Amino acid sequence: MSATLERHALKDTDLDIRPINGRIGAEVHGLRLASDLAQQTIAAIEAGLLRHRVLFFPNQQHLSEAEQERFAARFGELVSHPTVPSLEGTEHILDVDGAKGGRASSWHTDITFISDYPKISFLRGVVVPEVGGDTAFANTVAAYEDLPAPLRELAEKLWTLHTNEYDYAGTRVDPDPVALKRYQDEFISTVYETEHPLVRVHPVTGERSLILGHFAKKVLGVPNADSQLLLKLFEQHILRPENQVRWRWKAGDLAVWDNRATQHRAIDDYGDRPRIMRRSTVRGEVPVSVDGRTSATRITGRRGG
Repeated sequence: MSATLERHALKDTDLDIRPINGRIGAEVHGLRLASDLAQQTIAAIEAGLLRHRVLFFPNQQHLSEAEQERFAARFGELVSHPTVPSLEGTEHILDVDGAKGGRASSWHTDITFISDYPKISFLRGVVVPEVGGDTAFANTVAAYEDLPAPLRELAEKLWTLHTNEYDYAGTRVDPDPVALKRYQDEFISTVYETEHPLVRVHPVTGERSLILGHFAKKVLGVPNADSQLLLKLFEQHILRPENQVRWRWKAGDLAVWDNRATQHRAIDDYGDRPRIMRRSTVRGEVPVSVDGRTSATRITGRRGG
């Protein structure tokens, strides 16, 4: 743990934080998030987030959409999804409804197809299936730190292209036609491409993490076959079991994660049972590589004229 992170971690002792796994994930108890929390408490939550990567707040059934947005806004500027409209009656909440195609069932970091992708994401369970529908998270900092030295040196030199125009069907065993249509009509209504360093420096802790997931299309400057092998190689290090935590949802639970240091996946094993979630995101910083270069986005096309 870096000295910067140790200083932040000291502040989270004011909270009832219960680690779940050794490398990622903790439950936070004793807070009512709809209340007017003191700034010291918000700072403690941020510190816990830096330490544990993802925090779970059970039993927040009292949260409304407006209260979720108010809580999330304590951590920075809220932003909407670049292409998918926000839930009606809200400014920035994304409706994640499995019946409408909201099944993020492949590993990803939120919205890495833009340069300043969210730094923190908030996901609240509104309606959850009796069985299935868990969300798994992976620690991309631990993945980098576990790389053998030659692979770390290689990773720090590589840049990748991320885009929202990816092989949607190829990431699903049995693609849902409703989700596929939503992807075609909304998700890629504007096509983005962003060049990211494979390794970014965390703007708060100084730690290094891997930027990958299903929006990563290719490694720049190498043949496609080699690119796919490299993407798979580094992604496999992220998804090692010791880097993961899996959350079994109950209605009212809220998950908050450092989107700069994690990947996640919604497990699509709940069939036609209802699963409705609400997501908020806080604007992030443009990633900086180990050698000081920054990510860059370009819009490559718009659909429908």
